[in-house]
Amino acid sequence: MVASAGIVSPFGKSEKRSSSSEAVSLHHITAQSATMDYSTAGVNIAAGDELVARIKPLVRSTFDRRVLADVGHFGALYDARFDELRHPVLVSSTDGVGTKLKIAIAMNVHSTIGRDLVNHCVNDILACGARPLFFLDYFATGKLDVAVAEQVIAGLVAACRENGCALIGGETAELPSLYAEGDYDLAGTIVGVVEKDAIVDGRSIAAGDVLIGLRSSGLHTNGYSLARAVLLKQYQLDEFIPELDATLGSALLEIHRSYLRSVQPLLEKKLLVGIAHITGGGIEGNTRRILPKGLALDIAWGEWEVPPIFRLIERCGNVSTDEMRRVFNLGIGMVLVVRPEHAQTVLALTADEQSCVIGRVVSE
Repeated sequence: MVASAGIVSPFGKSEKRSSSSEAVSLHHITAQSATMDYSTAGVNIAAGDELVARIKPLVRSTFDRRVLADVGHFGALYDARFDELRHPVLVSSTDGVGTKLKIAIAMNVHSTIGRDLVNHCVNDILACGARPLFFLDYFATGKLDVAVAEQVIAGLVAACRENGCALIGGETAELPSLYAEGDYDLAGTIVGVVEKDAIVDGRSIAAGDVLIGLRSSGLHTNGYSLARAVLLKQYQLDEFIPELDATLGSALLEIHRSYLRSVQPLLEKKLLVGIAHITGGGIEGNTRRILPKGLALDIAWGEWEVPPIFRLIERCGNVSTDEMRRVFNLGIGMVLVVRPEHAQTVLALTADEQSCVIGRVVSE
């Protein structure tokens, strides 16, 4: 890998470049007496520089007083003094958006996928009680399309601003021998902070505690390989489907919801004893992760309306109920575990999320 001189705060080095020597045979070079350069090998430094120039003002718009380095350094600097916290604990998470990218690429809609990624990562650390501080991304492609990359990064910026975190670092990699024409990948890392004695880890969950579900906006970022395999055999992405009241593509690109604004006030009031972000593994698989030994879940599967997109997948693919529950969120994007005496208060405070009781914690 060859790195161009570049920026880190934000967007690391402007690009991490692939030498792509495997794509050009030595015999061919010798026989043709060709003059080789990076562009001939498939890497466009000028396009990378243009992207950096375009994204600088976008990324700077996410900076706060804690971001100490401007665009142009080799490392992102963040002031880690938290005078308001007695014992700050950093919380981090790394994730991607999976094959939802294939839908975005096929639809030529690239402005939402960055928001999916940031919101997913925000929810992951929120499940520990943390609020986000800063985010770093990795964007990789076979041939850099500046317009596409700019849209993706604009989505990252929008979500960072919505969630109150700074986009302080990242990487753009052009890898001509690794990705097919038009394909790209996107991943990111988030860092947040929580007071040590305010960490939510599920240790105090007890039998009788109530499970409150917050509604999802759709598949979020999980289960797309199965959804694509099932739905694209029968429908086109631009086909309007009455039961979805939308085209298939737009339904599948519904943005992964962030629950930060709804859940943070609950954390401040100490109303939660457990939080589960419902991603791959479904409601039961993810909520079990935070249960102490000796406890189990009693999910009331009929207590909320499953969104039409999931019913369509189930019907078109003849997918079993167990498999649907194991793969998809089925309309519940986050589960809050609360004491019975706090259930009504939490429901009232999360009414905007169409919250509902979806079960209880029981003894095994």
